[in-house]
Amino acid sequence: MVITDLAFAAPKNVTLTYQATRNGKPFANVTETFKQTGDQYLIESVTEGVGLAALFGKRILKSEGVVTNEGLQPKHFEQQQGDNERKAVYADFDWLANQLSMKNKGNVTTEPLAKGTQDVASFPYQWMLFPPKADEVSLPITTGKKQRIYSYKVIERDVSLTVDAGPFNTLHLSNASETSGGNEKEFWLAVERFYLPVKIIMREENGATIEQTLTSIHVD
Repeated sequence: MVITDLAFAAPKNVTLTYQATRNGKPFANVTETFKQTGDQYLIESVTEGVGLAALFGKRILKSEGVVTNEGLQPKHFEQQQGDNERKAVYADFDWLANQLSMKNKGNVTTEPLAKGTQDVASFPYQWMLFPPKADEVSLPITTGKKQRIYSYKVIERDVSLTVDAGPFNTLHLSNASETSGGNEKEFWLAVERFYLPVKIIMREENGATIEQTLTSIHVD
C-alpha cells in the first residue's frame, strides 16, 4: 500500500505528558506515546493517579494498526484499569470483512465496521495526519463498548493558549450540544505542532469536569 506524502511528513515519534484535574484538583498524570515504524503504528496512553486515585491502578489504553492513505487504520484496541480484568475492554477491527468485534466483561458483540472508524486512543492522532479544515468534522469512534459517530465543531480558530509546555496557537473544537446528555469533550489543538492536543476538557454525566493540560511535548 502506498502511503501519502502527508503521512510520511507527520511525526514518527510523539511523547506527550499531561496533568489531569477533576473539578480543579489534580488527580492524575497522563503520558501518551505515538510511534510509527514503516506503515505500522502503536499508540499507548498511561494514566497514573495521584493521591487516593493511585489506589485504582494505572489506566492503560493501547491502539495498534496501519497508516494508510486515509490515515490511521486500527487493528486492535484495548483498555486496562489496574489488574481488574472485568474492567478491561477490547476491540478488533476486521477491515476485509468490515466487522468490528468488541469485548466487555467477557461478552463479545460484533457490528458492521464503518469506514474510517477510530478508537478512543487513535482518533486524536488521526487529526495529526488529517487536520480539521471544515467547520465541523465527524468520525466513527469505538470505545470498545460501543461504536458511534462523534461530531466536533470548530468553536474558534487562532486561540492563543499558554500551558506548562509553552505557548501555542490552537484550534478549539467541541462536541458539546444541548442534546449530548453529558460526556462532552472540548479540544484545543496545536496548529503549528501537528494539531496535537494541548488541552482537553471532559464533562461527565455526573457533572464532574476533567481538564487535561499539556506539560511537555517531544516530537520527531
